Amino acid sequence: MDEKQIKNISKFLSLILRHSPETIGLQLDENGWADVAELITKAAAHRQVFDRATLEMVVAGNDKQRFAFNEDHTRIRANQGHSINVELNLVAQEPPEVLYHGTVAKFLNNIQQEGLLKMSRQHVHLSKERATAEKVGSRRGVPVILTVRSGQMFRDGISFYLSENGVWLTDTVPAKYIEF
Repeated sequence: MDEKQIKNISKFLSLILRHSPETIGLQLDENGWADVAELITKAAAHRQVFDRATLEMVVAGNDKQRFAFNEDHTRIRANQGHSINVELNLVAQEPPEVLYHGTVAKFLNNIQQEGLLKMSRQHVHLSKERATAEKVGSRRGVPVILTVRSGQMFRDGISFYLSENGVWLTDTVPAKYIEF
């Protein structure tokens, strides 16, 4: 399987497990888990053909570790980034003093006015490493990296969560905590 095919399967999984399981008639449970066998079968019926070994390879090789299996690898889910309502059972915890967010210049005016909003997702996504934020921001053009004073936010009573793949999540980042 070549790199392009793996990337296409990863994008397909993001669509199905984070945003639109109904596209292939897949049912996620309240925690976002899908049955692996059902996913493979329903994906094939929609011209996305892969087997269990390929799915294992895609999940293990995903650079952002977007997906996770349960202990016996019979169920799969996205670690974060959902636009559908799922309960990931994240536990609030203290973040590093600063976190980063990658964006592009065209969004800066809105961010300066309103802060970072979760928009259609369940949370705002923040990175511990600046390089990760640069990679995220570059998906839409020339990246602009914002520094978020997450330690101060936490001390001011704003909750943070750490996803299984190391992405920091919060409900909103008011503009007063952002260094532009």
